[in-house]
Formats: sequence, C-alpha cells, structure tokens
Amino acid sequence: MSDLPDDDAPVLDLLARMTADSLDASTLDPETLVLVRIAALVAVDAPPVSYALNLEVGGEVGLDAEDLRGVLTAIAPIVGTARIASATGNIVKALAAEIELEDLEIALEEEIEAEEDGLT
Repeated sequence: MSDLPDDDAPVLDLLARMTADSLDASTLDPETLVLVRIAALVAVDAPPVSYALNLEVGGEVGLDAEDLRGVLTAIAPIVGTARIASATGNIVKALAAEIELEDLEIALEEEIEAEEDGLT
C-alpha cells in the first residue's frame, strides 16, 4: 500500500502521516504504542484495513506474531471472546489482502520486465 504515489492514495497517505505523527508525539516507545493501537482496534471492532496499516508499522518497529498474540491474550478478559474472534478474522483478512497485493505487484513487475526484454 505504501508503494502507491501520494496522488493515487491520498487517504492512505494521510493515515500513514497520522500514524507517524502519533509515533513522534507519544511518550511510549514505538513497540508499546503499536501494541496499544492494536488493542484499541480490537476494542472498536476495526475493519481489516485498519489492522493492515498498523501491522505494517508494527513490522517496521520489530513486532511479531507472538507480540500480537500477547496483546490479544491480555485484553481478551476485557473485550470478550466475540471481539477477539472478530479481530483475529480481520487480521487474517488484512494479511491475506497484503499478500494478494504483493503478488499483484510482483506479477506487474514481471510483466513490465518481459515487455522491456521484448523491446530490446
């Protein structure tokens, strides 16, 4: 998602800037901030795209699947089973969409390379 030019994805660009500003403004370390954001997404039953944006940042600051499981386990008694199940489903959808986008980008790059090879 972040590979799109700014003029093609103004909303995603805005959300990315807001996330970066949040990281800069918070007194929390980046890893804790992202974990708190994930917990908040679960609490509000956020859609997959919200998880995708925050998981991308989480990966950039070094979080892994174990950290994510830890957050879900910690907040389960507060938000309940239904929210955890919904969040898990939305996280899976977000990751599947990211994989699909990467596959499309690879296919497009291969197509462009094949066309360029055919021209030379």
